[in-house]
Amino acid sequence: MHQFRRRTYESLREMAGDLLWPLRHRTQIRQAMRGGLVSPQFRERLMMVVTAVNECRYCAYYHARESERVGLPKSEIRALLAGDLVNAPEEELPALLYAQGFAERNGRFDPTAHHSLQTTYGPTRAATIETVLHLIRTGNLLGNTTDWLIFKLSLGHWGGA
Repeated sequence: MHQFRRRTYESLREMAGDLLWPLRHRTQIRQAMRGGLVSPQFRERLMMVVTAVNECRYCAYYHARESERVGLPKSEIRALLAGDLVNAPEEELPALLYAQGFAERNGRFDPTAHHSLQTTYGPTRAATIETVLHLIRTGNLLGNTTDWLIFKLSLGHWGGA
């Protein structure tokens, strides 16, 4: 049987913490999704960058469609899902690179990069960006953990390696 390689939750406690997080941060989530500090296009770019690192097939499918709906060109969507930021707007590049690092470090914020994000975007907008990153990481890990369970139950036939 092949080995499952995508990032999943390491414990039920970690998963429970992420599932409870939105209940404690409703105001920040509302601001991130509708507050205007992060445009729908910018939000989708952030989500696609994290999804590219975590390789969640469900999130990739959904956010590719959502990105198209908010006006991102298909060429940029393909590039983002491949981890390529070449088509990204210059103003968003620091946040997108931060998002990649966040995902590569499994959701841990680098203090130096965090400070740089706040300097570049201001504390309120930086916090909104981090809220988006937390949400998509949770979605990615839930999708991948679901696939891991399918993979295990099917003895490696389904769920993707």
